[in-house]
Amino acid sequence: MNCKILVKKELAPKMHYLKVDSPLIAKKAKPGQFVIIRLHEAGERIPLTIADSDPDKGTIALLVQEAGKTTALLGRMKEGESIQDMVGPLGTPSHIDKFGKVVCVGGGFGIAAIHLIAKALKEVGNEVISVIGARSKDLLIMEDEMKKASSVLKIATDDGSYGEKGFVTDILRKLLEKNLPDLVIAVGPVPMMKAVSDMTRPFGIKTMVSLNPIMIDGTGMCGGCRVNVGGKTKFACVEGPDFDGHQVDFDLLMKRQKTYTALEKESMRTLTDVNKS
Repeated sequence: MNCKILVKKELAPKMHYLKVDSPLIAKKAKPGQFVIIRLHEAGERIPLTIADSDPDKGTIALLVQEAGKTTALLGRMKEGESIQDMVGPLGTPSHIDKFGKVVCVGGGFGIAAIHLIAKALKEVGNEVISVIGARSKDLLIMEDEMKKASSVLKIATDDGSYGEKGFVTDILRKLLEKNLPDLVIAVGPVPMMKAVSDMTRPFGIKTMVSLNPIMIDGTGMCGGCRVNVGGKTKFACVEGPDFDGHQVDFDLLMKRQKTYTALEKESMRTLTDVNKS
């Protein structure tokens, strides 16, 4: 499916917001789901979270962080250009119900994924306390959108340039000490999701995390996205991306994410060399 970029904005250094024309995906998209894109015939397939959708206008919002060759190329695309292939929505949608008090934790680029989830939870009557964070103010994304999607929004920055100084887990600890929520949902860097899960485990609070392993076809055929949950192998693309954080083997996940680090660096090096020539 060829999808035109209708709107493109830079949210932070090397972080881009794309509004893409995709009526069929917009019509079916649910919180927690994602798409897999390919920029050209010889390009790699990469997953991107659906940050928002508008079924009436037939558009979806994607947030792109330049972390590798494909995302760097996508970051250079302009309004009016088209992504050659996009398939979705993929993955099992997040479970949305009236739980009561829910804390949604979004770290860094994970804020894009937590947005639709928080929005849907608030719409069905939950008290949604969102905690978002970044290394510094200039790297914080989607603050206004998260305010609308939350009953209460709290912000943390590592350097104290905005909100509370520290990590999202520092704010979460204060919330847990004050009044236990019925559910915690965390999306962000793997170390952050692990820290959140470790923090809520002693309290017995159900904690869901959205995993981001290596992913290729998005249909469960290749097995690249396998993760260990509760001692069993799960495929994040079809059985996730949401899993019980208290059951996830985060150490194995972090190890597998580094499998192609050397190849990714070489790919970026060749792209840089081409730009210089």
